Amino acid sequence: MSPPLLVADAALPREGGTDRAVVEVAVGVLIRPDGDFLLTSRPAGKVYEGYWEFPGGKLEVGETVAQALQRELHEELGITIGPAALWKVELVDYPHALVRLSFCKVFSWSGDLQMREAQSFAWQRLPVQVMPVLPGTVPVLQWLAEERGFQGATYLVAA
Repeated sequence: MSPPLLVADAALPREGGTDRAVVEVAVGVLIRPDGDFLLTSRPAGKVYEGYWEFPGGKLEVGETVAQALQRELHEELGITIGPAALWKVELVDYPHALVRLSFCKVFSWSGDLQMREAQSFAWQRLPVQVMPVLPGTVPVLQWLAEERGFQGATYLVAA
């Protein structure tokens, strides 16, 4: 069964036409004991620069989602994560790429956060206070809201 397809910025043309390869991405949803979760901003020079997202990155050839997540969070944030189980998968059609996001919840890590790509970070709770939020992040906020018993989009992003 294919994961749902979220189309971001549908009015914009798609790079590569209709026959695009899927880019596999591992994403960490770091959650502290108080329930706050980590969002980071996209670094300067990247597509959707300044948008807020959950941290992670592309899988390299031969890597599992867990291996890629371990590597990416160390490279980007300077932390070493504990076990990370696959939680949800979302297929997002961005204008620049077709991306399969494999989201893993992470409850344990060691090391202090270091923003190694000059990005910003913010510990958040619902509704999130940082904006703009990357389109592929919105479903995760909805899933977290549902788990926490919130109903409706008003709990996702502050007005």
